[in-house]
Amino acid sequence: MKPTAALDAPIPRPGLRERKQARVRDTLIAEAMRLFSAQGYDQTTVDEIADAAEVSRRTLFRMFATKADIVLAWTRGMTQALTEALADCPADMPPAEAMMHAFTALVPHIAANRHDTYAFVYLIEKTPSLQSVSLQKYGKWEDCLAEGLTKHITERKNRKTAARLMARGGIAIFRTALDEWIRLRGRPALVPLLQKTYALQAILWSQPDQANPDD
Repeated sequence: MKPTAALDAPIPRPGLRERKQARVRDTLIAEAMRLFSAQGYDQTTVDEIADAAEVSRRTLFRMFATKADIVLAWTRGMTQALTEALADCPADMPPAEAMMHAFTALVPHIAANRHDTYAFVYLIEKTPSLQSVSLQKYGKWEDCLAEGLTKHITERKNRKTAARLMARGGIAIFRTALDEWIRLRGRPALVPLLQKTYALQAILWSQPDQANPDD
């Protein structure tokens, strides 16, 4: 057994060099996403990103091999936010409620305002060159949701299978809400639209004849 003092020891703070690198990395990601959403992923050059972040092209390539790697790094931040939101849910919260809480808590992390949130969502969901990145993102989301939901499922038999099934269903709800949001050009608030999509799926599963697609 480890001594208590070892367990309570503070986590070493990153050194100055590591902190500077982290700031440069965060700036590169932020500026790249801003440029991608404003003028298009394919239309944005590596040099433009480096100039906007005030770093050299060499520095950029030392941190990211491709433009897609920058977007993938941004999606990892979203995955982390989703994982933390689910982990913060009380263990006795019903699994479906916990999952929807995690999704709704994720939305403010996408961007600071609705305009930028819509731009980022449209970029990831509708850019053909980023299809593989989008699929990787949802694959990671499925894994983190499936793992986090297991503590909310009381039935021990087939718990992992049930959590995986719920995770995939939740992602389908989220993606459907995004499709509708894009169709509406981001005019409504995303969270209520997500909740409405979830409610519609619940109706379809329980009583499909009561779901009116024109509502």
